[in-house]
Amino acid sequence: MTEKTSNAGSPSRPEPESRSGYKVFRSIGTRWMDNDAYGHVNNVVYYSWFDTAVNAHLIEQGVLDIHQGQTIGLVIETQCNYFAPLAFPQTVEAGIRVARLGESSVRYEVGLFAQGEDLTAAKGHFIHVYVDQATRRPVPLPASLKTVLENLRNDRHD
Repeated sequence: MTEKTSNAGSPSRPEPESRSGYKVFRSIGTRWMDNDAYGHVNNVVYYSWFDTAVNAHLIEQGVLDIHQGQTIGLVIETQCNYFAPLAFPQTVEAGIRVARLGESSVRYEVGLFAQGEDLTAAKGHFIHVYVDQATRRPVPLPASLKTVLENLRNDRHD
C-alpha cells in the first residue's frame, strides 16, 4: 500500500486508492448482523472480509487446502484504514494484491470498495507466515502457492 510522506518526513494520513491498484476482486454480501449500533458495518467485520477474499482466492486456485493441507498461513500482523462507511444491505468488492513475497511470508493488501465505486471505502493489509500444520514452524512457500502469489504481486513502484 502506498503512504505519502509529509514535508517533515513523517507519514501523512493514508488516502483511498483506485481499483486499478488491485489484481483480483471478490464480491461479498453484507449481512444484517454486520451493522453495528451506529448503522454501518462494524470495524471487526472488515478483517473478516480480508481473510475471506484472500483465502477464497487461494482455495479456488487449488493452493490452499484448509482441511488436509500440510502448510497453513498464520496471521502475524494486520492493519486497516477506513475512508467511507459500508452498511447492510450492500455488496462489497474486495480487491487483493501481494505487496511482499518472502521465503515463508506474504504481505497481502486488500481494498474494500462499495459495489461499483472506484475508490476504496477501506484498505488494509495482513501478513501470513506459512508454517507446517503440525509443528507450527515456518516453511518455504510451496511452489504452486508461490506461482499464484506472483500473479497477485503489486507491480507499481510507489
